Amino acid sequence: MSVSGPLGPGGETRTVRRSDASLGDLFSEMTSELSQLFRQELELAKVEMKEEARRAGRGVGMLSGTAVAALLALLLLSFAAAWGLAEVMPTAVGFVIVGVIYAAVAALLFARGRRELEQVRPPEQTIETLKEDVSWARAQKH
Repeated sequence: MSVSGPLGPGGETRTVRRSDASLGDLFSEMTSELSQLFRQELELAKVEMKEEARRAGRGVGMLSGTAVAALLALLLLSFAAAWGLAEVMPTAVGFVIVGVIYAAVAALLFARGRRELEQVRPPEQTIETLKEDVSWARAQKH
């Protein structure tokens, strides 16, 4: 049985009969094939990551457009609600009522968000592991 494969940086190939190949030749061939396999896998990962990044970019763009459209819809609905209230009361009072409702919603969201942020803790297990790694590295240095 014979094997062909790249042997050097110049890309030259050499046919080696497995039964006649030395351990060094077999090791060289294996190293070369593993290196080529690693490069191919790395290239595949790059291509896949570019495609995923493109998809993510499109998704973020669409969500940004959605946010702008939702903001405009909220603004227009707010004006409609205020003018609707203006049919039964003075216009300024209708706008104040809508404004107060939004202020109340904002205050509620702020309070809940602040409470959630107060519950955030540092990653204690990761910090402990990093401290152990530093201690180990210092011990290896001495």
